[in-house]
Formats: sequence, C-alpha cells, structure tokens
Amino acid sequence: QVQLIESGGGLVQAGGSLRLSCAASERSFNSYFMGWFRQAPGKEREFVAGIRWSVGSRYYADSVKGRFTISIDNAKSTAYLQMNSLKPEDTAVYYCAAKKYSIDYARSEAYEFWGQGTQVTVSS
Repeated sequence: QVQLIESGGGLVQAGGSLRLSCAASERSFNSYFMGWFRQAPGKEREFVAGIRWSVGSRYYADSVKGRFTISIDNAKSTAYLQMNSLKPEDTAVYYCAAKKYSIDYARSEAYEFWGQGTQVTVSS
C-alpha cells in the first residue's frame, strides 16, 4: 500500500524555523505532483506549497511566499517543506499529499494520497 510518511513538526517560537519531511513509500511518486496543505482548528484545509517532482516547478500560497521553501530529494523519495520566519498564524496540522497531475494543485479534493499529518505550533 502506498504511504506518505511525514515528520518534523513541533513547537517553535515565532520567528523560528522547522523543516517538515514527507517520505514516499514508492519511487513511482517521483513522477507525481506533491503538495503541502495545512488545517488549523475550525478552518478549512488550505494549500501551502506544491512541487512537480520530475521537473521541480514550485508553487506557493501568498501567505507563505518568501518564508517557506518546498524541495525534493529524488534519491530518498522525500519531499521537504522548510519553514522560516514562522508566525503564530502558521499553527496547524500540516499534511503532505500526492496526485498525478499538477492541474488544480491548490484543491485538496484533487489529491489521491495523503500523509497522516504533523502538528506545527508557533508560540508568540
């Protein structure tokens, strides 16, 4: 069974950094589009960042541009989300997800596979 395994969440002070990892259980994900989403309590799940694994095209939500960076390590079949200058409003459960095509990359409903989520808490 295909799995996306996330790690790297935690508690950090405002202005700090965290790096999230998303390890894919199969190398076939190297041809997929990978996305990071987040969901805060009482809010809808929202798109954060995405990357086309094979060509490295990157997409970001306006709220994280200039602070977050998405990247991939093909050899490890792992995607990363480097989060810098964190703000309390970044507090949420972060999920990685995968889909075959980049179309509709910001819509969570378009993704086929999801990780279990990892909590990120930013204190003020």
